[in-house]
Amino acid sequence: GLTHLPFRTTRIAGDRRLYDAAGKMTRKPKRKLPASPSRRDSPLEPYHGHAAPSPAQCLAVRDALLAFHGFPDEFAPFRLLRLGLSPEDEGDQPAPRPTVLDGLVTTLLSQNTTDAISRRAFASLKAAFPSWDQVVDEEGMGLEDAIRCGGLAATKAARIRAMLRGVREKRGAICLEYLRELSVDEVKRELSQFKGIGPKTVSYYISFLFVSLQ
Repeated sequence: GLTHLPFRTTRIAGDRRLYDAAGKMTRKPKRKLPASPSRRDSPLEPYHGHAAPSPAQCLAVRDALLAFHGFPDEFAPFRLLRLGLSPEDEGDQPAPRPTVLDGLVTTLLSQNTTDAISRRAFASLKAAFPSWDQVVDEEGMGLEDAIRCGGLAATKAARIRAMLRGVREKRGAICLEYLRELSVDEVKRELSQFKGIGPKTVSYYISFLFVSLQ
């Protein structure tokens, strides 16, 4: 006899559906499309799967390099945006060139926080204390209050003040521009002498800031 077919081949014109032997409509299984990667599945770190460097570390290195080599004038508008400022806040005068000390303080402020927050903390610090001598001589909670938005204010304030005091006691003035003329090993020895700067901070700062000198 004839073999029983599971589906009839007769279709109504224009009807692409299939029917079984009892006349009931059946559906073809839909082809499952491969799922597109979602935002949640995308890696949030620059080096996904690695413990370091973290986004905060990468950005802190960038800030340190900018402090050493200077900030390009053509990027000044973008820098204002990251600080949450407008061109009117700067006036007509160009922004002063960041110093080596600026970069080091920024590195200390960037610990355990994001780049945007650490830069706001640095801007707040400079607004409250236009000179580093004022930071050292201030005996109240002004420094902590100025950098509180960056987190760990008490710890960071103590380290920054101890480092600045050590620089002034050793050099007579709070300035680290002389480090530009030294070798990597010499810079490492210099920074290791100052209170508030531990070996981890020194290695992290120096290994990237002066890599071009090696």
